Amino acid sequence: MTESTAAPQSGPVEPPKPDEPSEADELESRALRSRQRRLKTLLLVTAVLADALILAAWTQTWLSISLVGVGPHSGALDVVGSVAAPALSALALAGLALVAALAIAGPVFRIILGLLEAVIGACVMISSIAVLASPATAGAAAVTEATGVAGSQSTIDLVAATTLTAWPAITLMLGVVLGLAGLATVLTHRRWPGPSKKYQAVRFTQVETAPSTDPVGAWDDLSRGDDPTR
Repeated sequence: MTESTAAPQSGPVEPPKPDEPSEADELESRALRSRQRRLKTLLLVTAVLADALILAAWTQTWLSISLVGVGPHSGALDVVGSVAAPALSALALAGLALVAALAIAGPVFRIILGLLEAVIGACVMISSIAVLASPATAGAAAVTEATGVAGSQSTIDLVAATTLTAWPAITLMLGVVLGLAGLATVLTHRRWPGPSKKYQAVRFTQVETAPSTDPVGAWDDLSRGDDPTR
């Protein structure tokens, strides 16, 4: 006596469902996004504050010059940053515009903009060091305006003494901060969150149109030998 075995039933096999993210994975993902946003915000705010303070320093008194002689032009001259380091305003405004672009830039442009930010910081440092190294030369324009004497050496000969304020040193430190923020942007650009979807490129796709149901068009197709019902 033979035993009969039941044939295996054939049917559609359901594909395995992908593992759904656990609550712990979701919390870890949120924490990662939060850290990325904080890093981006920190670097952007640091750059904005540095640029704003550089622009403010540009309007302050950087040094005081005492002139020789007892004539009507003798005395002390206050030299502001716009005279001692005139390039600072353009550098600060360029830095602010760069931060605005950096806020919505992708990974590749973050590297470029970060390097430019570091270059701006270096230029700010050079301008400040030039004033600290030679205050008399930095105030030459103010001496010329006050005395009418032109020429680098001639104006220097009229300077009896110079007194620096704290603003050149403060601006030097702000340039260091701005340069470090730019380098940090280059080194951490991959850890920043992506730009918002509203700044992404819009892609247009062709939409398939339904066949025409115009009776006149159907009659023309039939006249040409085409079956309009297909």
